Amino acid sequence: MSYIPNTREDQEAMLARLGLPSLEALLSPVPENVRFRRPLDLPPALSEPDLKRVLYAMAAKNKNLDTVISFLGAGTYDHTIPSVVPHLQRRSEFVTSYTPYQPEVSQGMLQAIYEFQTMVCQITGLDIANASLYDGSTAVIEAVLLAVGPGGRGEVVVSQGVDPQYRRVLHTYAHTRGFQVKEVPLRDGLTSIEDLNEVVSATTSAVVEI
Repeated sequence: MSYIPNTREDQEAMLARLGLPSLEALLSPVPENVRFRRPLDLPPALSEPDLKRVLYAMAAKNKNLDTVISFLGAGTYDHTIPSVVPHLQRRSEFVTSYTPYQPEVSQGMLQAIYEFQTMVCQITGLDIANASLYDGSTAVIEAVLLAVGPGGRGEVVVSQGVDPQYRRVLHTYAHTRGFQVKEVPLRDGLTSIEDLNEVVSATTSAVVEI
């Protein structure tokens, strides 16, 4: 267990505190017939440059949107990301990739989120706007619950072009929160306005298309 970042003196002090003679004694409750005592069947270690060559060769077998066209749909498609975005993300004031729980190290990100919320309120006329949601199904549910909650209209229309996992999560919440989900089928891979008009009613609180 040489990867444990403790000195031998540290290990001896901890074992003495536990009243154990060795690290092996910690594993004594594990049955002998399930103990793995031989070396792993792995090839010899490689240097970093050699390992990179191996991994790059493996990765080259994958298909990507630089060489093929994707017809997956459901939100899985080639997104255009301006070149400036990665450079901005690498700046120290924006380096927090997660919801910034530590404001003392995330002032730039917090300012960007605040300005985004302010602009959303100005555009929509809402009194308040949430931001820094998790992406994907969680964001869909947040939006749907916001729409269903205040108006009392208990029906949501969702296109079958929406990611199937997102729709499954939506149905789960609908079951527990008491609203109804109506799905609209696709025509040639697209959501038809005519089909939406047939399903949307006075009790519809939201239409989810993407």
